[in-house]
Amino acid sequence: MRAATTCLIKSLGYITHTFSSAEQFLKSEFVDGTSCVIADVQMPHVSGIELQNRLRARGLNTPIIFITAYPDAQVRARALDGGAVCCLDKPFDGDMLIRCLDMALAPVG
Repeated sequence: MRAATTCLIKSLGYITHTFSSAEQFLKSEFVDGTSCVIADVQMPHVSGIELQNRLRARGLNTPIIFITAYPDAQVRARALDGGAVCCLDKPFDGDMLIRCLDMALAPVG
């Protein structure tokens, strides 16, 4: 899933960086300069929601697009209330991800 998503995003001309875990991303040099995060809700150790909370605690309002294989109304509500741009259910349509990216990367104002 990560490889397919990366290929789609690269085909749109965006620079991508992939990480095997939220912890790896949070320790990376890319946290502060990231334009958008695409993360699974269900990840070992640090969930997508916890990742979102940690970014917000650092004062980062990085747009986040969540994907999940386990749709749950409460989790979706927490993600969106926390500022997520979209919450996509697996399998998701590439066009839907593109629309979410367009919303996440749209100029503010």
